[in-house]
Amino acid sequence: MHIITLGFNHKTAPVELRERMVVSTERLPDALQRLQQQKGIMECVIVSTCNRLECYVVSDQLHTGRYYTKAFLEGEFGLTRDQFEPHLYIKEGEDAIQHLFTVACGLDSMVLGETQILGQVKQAFLAAQETGVTGTLFNQLFKQAVTLGKRVQAETEIGQNAVSVSYAAVELGKKMFSTFTDKTVLLLGAGETGELTAKHLYDAGAKKVIVLNRTLEKAEEVAKRFYGEARPFSRLVESIREADIVVSSTGAPSAIIERKTMEEAVGKRSLPLFLIDIAVPRDIDPDIHGMDNVFLFDIDDLQEIVSTNMQLRQQEAEKAKAMIAEECGLFQEWIHTLGVVPVITALREKALLIQGETMKSIERKLPDLTEREKRVLNKHTKSIVNQLLRDPLVRIKELAATSERDEALELFVHLFALEEQLEERRKQELEREQVIKAENSENAFQQPLFANQVSVRS
Repeated sequence: MHIITLGFNHKTAPVELRERMVVSTERLPDALQRLQQQKGIMECVIVSTCNRLECYVVSDQLHTGRYYTKAFLEGEFGLTRDQFEPHLYIKEGEDAIQHLFTVACGLDSMVLGETQILGQVKQAFLAAQETGVTGTLFNQLFKQAVTLGKRVQAETEIGQNAVSVSYAAVELGKKMFSTFTDKTVLLLGAGETGELTAKHLYDAGAKKVIVLNRTLEKAEEVAKRFYGEARPFSRLVESIREADIVVSSTGAPSAIIERKTMEEAVGKRSLPLFLIDIAVPRDIDPDIHGMDNVFLFDIDDLQEIVSTNMQLRQQEAEKAKAMIAEECGLFQEWIHTLGVVPVITALREKALLIQGETMKSIERKLPDLTEREKRVLNKHTKSIVNQLLRDPLVRIKELAATSERDEALELFVHLFALEEQLEERRKQELEREQVIKAENSENAFQQPLFANQVSVRS
């Protein structure tokens, strides 16, 4: 079996393509069934976010898996291969495994170390599992990926340092105020970053948000989002006087808060006033620096924090990469021992079959045995079987993890004459897969096809 990843992300594909190739949550179960119905696809998971679409598949042949996964993308989104192939990356085997772990840990995200992707990978796997299109390999691989992602978040600081201007402003505020609970935020202007900063402060517990904007209607629109109060700019001085934190992001061509305005507003204020000036040109006169209990930070101060934090995240990413390498090794070990499981199961079944037939023979020859005597004999004959098998099973597990794995398994099967048992198990497994595919095919047939029904996000 081969593990293959086909997909694209924000690094390889423009937004025009990404927004056309999205699998919504509602469409996902049907899309998974259609992917699994492709020739050679045994298991599959689809990870679809605003920044990536990735199909993870288990296929019995590499070429077949690649070809028919592309065919699925063509049919699912109504695009020709020429439209998406130049942006597609294909990873196979260990590369595909490492890629999944890297994605789950946030190392392949637009913002290094962001944690949302871990939840998205987990939801993608659960959806595939509920649809019945995962099996032994992906059940193990994706559980391992999610566990690793949680470990990276818990054991490194990759997500601890703010890497956006808005979050950096909040982090800076936390150094000044132990809590935002009883604080009043004054938002000047309705710029996106300023509003986002105010939102973070509000979410962190700020008591009140006052919004001043050139147009009162816009101020009222923004204030509603925080259950805040909109005011005209003419009330600037009294609003500063009430505020603990001022976030300014207007589009004014020059400073809207001069030193004189600030002196009038703060008077003999004893409590600190935290000023965040995100605007360019700056909204707040830099001469305000040096005023008692007034702390002003502009966009360059915040960018410097973001830059420093990004470097810290890069350092933490190196720790995460080491954890990913270790986890890849563990999964490969698990893969190597996976082939030995059917052999061990076959040997146990054969041994217990012999033990059971022996017990029946004993009971026929000794018809006067009591129930207690039968239980004792049954227990001890099973014990003999288990003790005899213990060392061979330990040895074959050890050999299965070496480069001599295939030769060792072949010899083991030959020595214990397990060919018939393994062939019977193989037939049963094949029948089970055919039943699952038939059920999925029937379900897919009953659903409307989505080919050419392209989802375009606004």
